[in-house]
Amino acid sequence: MARGDGLRPGVSPFVVIEVDGELRVVDWCGQAEREFGVARAEAIGRAVAAVVPVDDGEAAWRGLVDGDGAPRAWRLARAGDGRTFEWRRQQLVDADGAVRGARCFGCDVTTRMAAERRHRLEEQMLAAICTNLQIVLWAVDRAGVVLYHEGITATAYPLLGKSLFEVFAHNPSGLAQLQRALAGEPQIDGTFEGGQYWQSWMIPVDDRITGVAVYAISLEVSELKRGEIDLRDKLAIIERQQQAIRAMSTPIIEVWDGVLTLPILGLVDSVRTAEIMECLLQSVTRVRARFAILDMTGVDVVDTSTAGHLLGLIRAIRLLGAEGIITGIHPNIAQTMVGLDVDLSGINVHANLREALKHCIARTRPR
Repeated sequence: MARGDGLRPGVSPFVVIEVDGELRVVDWCGQAEREFGVARAEAIGRAVAAVVPVDDGEAAWRGLVDGDGAPRAWRLARAGDGRTFEWRRQQLVDADGAVRGARCFGCDVTTRMAAERRHRLEEQMLAAICTNLQIVLWAVDRAGVVLYHEGITATAYPLLGKSLFEVFAHNPSGLAQLQRALAGEPQIDGTFEGGQYWQSWMIPVDDRITGVAVYAISLEVSELKRGEIDLRDKLAIIERQQQAIRAMSTPIIEVWDGVLTLPILGLVDSVRTAEIMECLLQSVTRVRARFAILDMTGVDVVDTSTAGHLLGLIRAIRLLGAEGIITGIHPNIAQTMVGLDVDLSGINVHANLREALKHCIARTRPR
């Protein structure tokens, strides 16, 4: 073939190589020079497998030239060059019809092949997810018609081609969320359907290309949901038990007409002090008590903030028209209050409950 028959440098966007029956290079275009870094003068006369090495070498090129004409895609077998070229051929015949060689057309398909491999990988992953997980993948158009439906429910409940607004007319709240997704607002929906709990994520997309307006993933979470309900019930039981324990640990006793006593036992922190304050103030109001005695005989330690809360409780009792009295202060607690420079003036303090009761009875006796 003459040099002027279309193999001039830069004319074709494809690599064009002409070989004879022995697979020697007869012509070599400019694009081949650029792609493979071999000048035309250097390539002419050499075996094509030497200047364009591929896996299986000469056998691969022979299969292309003598084969059925199907395109062949090969990676270059050159160090540091992982490109893939797809080749097609046009057989060249002599006057008698005998094949005397071929014109080979090559195109760099590295990017396309990588995209195809990624596409196949994504298909395999999607199939594995749909087959092995409790999941449903679906997509709808602007009218809510299902265009795609794969997963655990696809066989039992075929939705392809159906309108979700008709199929799930009984679930107006779920359809409202679908409507918001169709309007462009991503949604997370939890529903109970067919005896199962489902969590769905609806993602709005531009429907101008594929016709899909919303892609969605629905995950069957029945076991998780039942576990959550069971855990919530157990927590509620624990909370009730804790309330009962707190009530038992802070018993408010009316030991005399208008005299309430609150024996405090164990560790007293800020949280428990707040609970004591709430219970005691409600009791003072309910029985219209004149005195409220906080017996701290069973308390060894309080933190610095708790000491302030206890004194605040005494002041709150006074605001309700009653007198707050503290008894049985442990030496450690006394040291804490002194260290805080707490002003105990105006607060009635007694060594023990007996002395406090004497004080209250004496104040309630008619004179």
